[in-house]
Amino acid sequence: MALIVHKYGGTSMGSTDRIAQVAKRVAKWTRAGHQIVVVPSAMSGETNRLLGLAKELAPARQTAEYLRELDMLASTGEQVSVGLLAIALQAEGVAAVSYAGWQVPIRTDNAYTKARIDSIDDRKVRADLNAGKVVIITGFQGIDGAGNITTLGRGGSDTSAVAVAAALKADECLIFTDVDGVYTTDPRVVPEARRLHTVSFEEMLEMASLGSKVLQIRSVEFAGKYKVPLRVLSSFTPWDIDIAEEAKSGTLITFEEDEKMEQAIVSGIAFNRDEAKISVLGVPDLPGIAFQILGAVADANIEVDVIIQNVSRDGKADFSFTVHHNDYARALDLLKDKVLPALGGQANVVGDPRICKVSIVGIGMRSHVGVASKMFRALSEEGINIQMITTSEIKTSVVIDEKYMELAVRTLHRAFDLEQPGA
Repeated sequence: MALIVHKYGGTSMGSTDRIAQVAKRVAKWTRAGHQIVVVPSAMSGETNRLLGLAKELAPARQTAEYLRELDMLASTGEQVSVGLLAIALQAEGVAAVSYAGWQVPIRTDNAYTKARIDSIDDRKVRADLNAGKVVIITGFQGIDGAGNITTLGRGGSDTSAVAVAAALKADECLIFTDVDGVYTTDPRVVPEARRLHTVSFEEMLEMASLGSKVLQIRSVEFAGKYKVPLRVLSSFTPWDIDIAEEAKSGTLITFEEDEKMEQAIVSGIAFNRDEAKISVLGVPDLPGIAFQILGAVADANIEVDVIIQNVSRDGKADFSFTVHHNDYARALDLLKDKVLPALGGQANVVGDPRICKVSIVGIGMRSHVGVASKMFRALSEEGINIQMITTSEIKTSVVIDEKYMELAVRTLHRAFDLEQPGA
């Protein structure tokens, strides 16, 4: 008998019919003798609907008091899901109990709308599991030290599931979603994309951070920190599929490298169209300039991704970086209103919201030379200009004009033969 955490996304919980199918699947695993904890998301579209109501009433408020109420509102979507799933399981003849995050409790800091988990008290959950019950816990939410409900930010249900699995020392965390695993790239862009049977934790972390939507990056970070075995698989396969077959389906995120992995120089192509580029031109080339620019951006809680500073000319330098598209206007205004005056008005700020980032990822890049040059040659042959480059041991990312994104992804997928089995 194993202790297994199931996580179901919003699409999997999108209707009462789908919830009934989830209940049948969970019941199958329970009857096979496993202890099961389920962490579901809100029904598809529900969180957006709730936040939309708040925006109608107060379109621009960002005070701590407003964000507290936003979390109170947004957390209700998952509470609906756990209640319905518990009822569906009981109808299947399976003992089940649901809990909100504050009832477990899942303790977090007080950063409303993007809280981070501090600890999970597993005593109540273990008692219910030992009593033969399926335990269903709201994803996406917790409680801070003052007793306020908090949420973990978009995609937070993945993080909740992995955190619960870590706290319970679960044998595996199964992430059931609307795709049947991790692919070499998005099949909607490259129909020849291939599902990976295994992917290393490092590769999955890079893919998640670079734009792959299969897993939320914080959940992958959590899995890596606590060595939680993860498997991504589809909730749209028939619920009565043989459990041994299902347990080996999808994509396993492994923490062990083996010889087979070394054969794949590049495992996947990730892309992100949600970025914008900002350049501060003609800044004094002096110690502390990068901090003056990026420190102000960080203080505004704006995340920065790719950063480039060019070679000094006549004591001046140009400084470029990317931010999330949603933060573009705010970052631009901040630099113009606060940073430039502090630089004595000598610099100028320009931006481009029509860029994207395309990346190649693979642990085999550590032991092979010429991978980046192959990437650059393939793009140049298609007439795609590279604006920015950033690298790590197992990835190379380029910033390009967004109109070339799909062409770049298809070109690189073909250049590295990723459509071939065992590529």
